[in-house]
Amino acid sequence: MEVNKLKQRSDYEWELTKLRRMRVPGIVYASRALVEVMDDKVAEQIANVASLPGIVAACYAMPDAHWGYGFPIGGVAAFDADEGGVVSAGGVGFDISCGVRALHTGLKRIDIEREKKTLADLLFARIPAGVGSTGSLRLDAKGMDAMLKGGARWAVEQGFGGAADLTLIEDRGCAAGADPGAVSEQARKRLRDEMGTLGSGNHYFEVQVVDAIFDATAARVYGLAHDDVVISIHCGSRGLGHQIGTDYLREMVIAAPGAGIDLPDRELACAPLKSALGQRYLGAMRAGINCALANRQILTHLARLAFSEIFRGSVLPLLYDVSHNICKEETHVVDGRQRRLFVHRKGATRAYGPRHAELPPEYAQVGQPVLIGGSMGTPSWVLAGSSGAKERAFGSACHGAGRAMSRHEATRRWHGRAVVDELAARGILIRSPSNRGVAEEAPLAYKDIGAVVDSAEHAGLARRVARLAPLICVKG
Repeated sequence: MEVNKLKQRSDYEWELTKLRRMRVPGIVYASRALVEVMDDKVAEQIANVASLPGIVAACYAMPDAHWGYGFPIGGVAAFDADEGGVVSAGGVGFDISCGVRALHTGLKRIDIEREKKTLADLLFARIPAGVGSTGSLRLDAKGMDAMLKGGARWAVEQGFGGAADLTLIEDRGCAAGADPGAVSEQARKRLRDEMGTLGSGNHYFEVQVVDAIFDATAARVYGLAHDDVVISIHCGSRGLGHQIGTDYLREMVIAAPGAGIDLPDRELACAPLKSALGQRYLGAMRAGINCALANRQILTHLARLAFSEIFRGSVLPLLYDVSHNICKEETHVVDGRQRRLFVHRKGATRAYGPRHAELPPEYAQVGQPVLIGGSMGTPSWVLAGSSGAKERAFGSACHGAGRAMSRHEATRRWHGRAVVDELAARGILIRSPSNRGVAEEAPLAYKDIGAVVDSAEHAGLARRVARLAPLICVKG
């Protein structure tokens, strides 16, 4: 991105001033080096989002921002329903409620090293991954409705975990207001065999070790210590979420002119929040959120079964579960008054600071765990929400490193088998059904996650707590 298009507010905050039809400015949180490697399309997409009806404050871009469908990935924007605000299916994305769940194992690195290959093979056998992967759970129409309404709570009721899990999931494991009736039959059909699966793309199941602590107090509250082994699960709502996005984007594009909405980009198809279409989409999207939460809960159950075969007595309690690719109704102070807003976070995650009312009591004093995923050979991070983040970007932070190149370019540069061998030489075991998928997600296809996390901290979005190095990765 050309820096001269931006006004520098600080070392880690840049403003895209109002252009053309922009109703609010665009704000980019990143170092100069990260801004310079962002594609120019990000600035264009920020300007487009900032022109949508009912947007408030600004359109924000996180340090990992890159071009996406309609919204930039790493984009955050909030809309006021009482002032003509809209909900955008493109602003949520196709993988509704894609997110990260972190689990404790109670093990140390030495425990994993003794059983590393055995564990990698067992996890690959037990965690369905890849394009078209299917699980063992089959839902009839009644079961599908119950899952779409209940999310992780439904999964726990089916025996996939316990009530203690729910206290450490965003929204206690269930999005209120889900409307299974707003989900098409095609979306249901696509999910029918996919519950309890990772899917493909950047999704993964990773065994990691804490190799550095940056905030001892928060780490202690989160139950993290040096050399601890943890698990990260990154996945979403599978084919159901993709179909919901496809269905409603098509409908919103057609309906926009009749609602008086002049779209700056068809990919930003949206509907007034108070319209029947807007309400139906919110109901379907919330059902998609619940699908993702239930999916991660089932995968947690599969992980617990696998670990217990090798490590007797292991229970894998939750650290936290947080979603990105989401729109949530929240209350924020804008222009000195509290307003009811619908916050879109596309490739961005909630990052509430200390003492926020929605935090689990055990994390209230240090802030919400913010889970930032790496890519196979690169570290992942646990951050803590900052007290100032709520004023900066509606309590949001980045969700990963952000792509540095397209998947096509990655497969042109690397071969999956070579990537697997290179990582094995570094002590990182990769298990995947697709060498092409591994090449697409090669570590160097992404930006420097350390630089992204550093920018998030300096911008006041979240602070570093612990760095997690990969040991085993089951890749979709």
